[in-house]
Amino acid sequence: MMGLTWDEILLNWTTIASFSVKMPKIFITNKAGHPQPFEVHGWNHNLNITVPPHHTSTLSAPDKSSGAIIALHDGHEGEQAEITFNGFGGNDFIDISNIVGAGGNITIQQENDNSTRKGDPLFMQHLRTAWKKASQQTKAELRGSVFTDAHGDVTRIGPIKDHPKLENFVRSFADGKTYIGVGAWGGSPGNPHDNAQSGAAHGTKNAVITYSDDDATPSPPAHLAHRPSAPHAQVKLVENVSASAPHKPADHSGPGIDLHNKSHKQCTYFFYDNYWNGNGTAGANFDHPLKSAKLAPGASTFVSLPASFKGRVQRGTLIPATWAEFQLDASNDHAAHGDISLEQGCDGACTIASTDGSNPRHVGGFEKDIVTHAPAGAKYKRQDGVVVLASTMGNWIAGANEVAAEWEMKE
Repeated sequence: MMGLTWDEILLNWTTIASFSVKMPKIFITNKAGHPQPFEVHGWNHNLNITVPPHHTSTLSAPDKSSGAIIALHDGHEGEQAEITFNGFGGNDFIDISNIVGAGGNITIQQENDNSTRKGDPLFMQHLRTAWKKASQQTKAELRGSVFTDAHGDVTRIGPIKDHPKLENFVRSFADGKTYIGVGAWGGSPGNPHDNAQSGAAHGTKNAVITYSDDDATPSPPAHLAHRPSAPHAQVKLVENVSASAPHKPADHSGPGIDLHNKSHKQCTYFFYDNYWNGNGTAGANFDHPLKSAKLAPGASTFVSLPASFKGRVQRGTLIPATWAEFQLDASNDHAAHGDISLEQGCDGACTIASTDGSNPRHVGGFEKDIVTHAPAGAKYKRQDGVVVLASTMGNWIAGANEVAAEWEMKE
């Protein structure tokens, strides 16, 4: 959920496509010309993934989760991206570490925030240059830790954590650019340049990991969830209103949804209360909507809901569909919170924004039609005949559709 305290929330709907993110995502881009395997720890059921050349794979990451994405080179662990989402102070903690080895270049940053970037995008090039300049004594000392090809070029290095002299060698060209030693651990204060790599990022956002045999500087398009969007349809989520709160119109008698259909066709919106809610988890309700509202094009209505509502509103009852997820009375701050999700597909656009002045410039979601021109592999024809974008996380219909996820990122 977006970490904002809102007196009111706007959700904007149209019949074209939209996208936003419920929980953090990890985007892993392989800029190399070969498939690149990765170990995954903490997400994806700890199952390894292989990212095709010039492709981006997407992993879902529950709020407050931690883990690592480790590049593999001929079965050997190498450079790794370490992530904790929504850690101390509500910030992400990200870094690039080479303590278990290296064989490629990798960087990580928060999406759309280059100031949070960690890692040396040309680590291997710097390693090879340093190796060519190293003395014969240094090369002899590092035998068994530095591996070369038939031409004498370094292909990978082994675990730095097991070899102090390898650590010193790597620091000669990468100190302060990546996590090299074991850090502040087990009573050791660690290296201050390493410790600085673990500084907090800016709030909690999607993580962008970029791998390359050449320059691993990321160049992904801006994610759809962060595009600004002009109001074109609205759904206003209103919290429980106290006597001291701003005055509400007479028809806003209690918490609920101020729903606006600014599309060009009649739509029926269904409200689903979750079956259960936990710490960063929920039991999605697919078959028992709480209520519905039918709106003509351009029409609006207020939909009263219990303050305890935690769930979603969507067009119709079928999936794949765009979900506007929200709660009206959060347990931690008793405020309304919401977001837009394409995890279960996309059948139209939706945007979200606060109306109480707490964050007037933040508008989640967008207006652009990303369905019409999407690749065939990203689409799904529902039983009502409507062509939509498939789920990016999977369900009983099919598994996660990476083509849809990649398309959404590009658009």
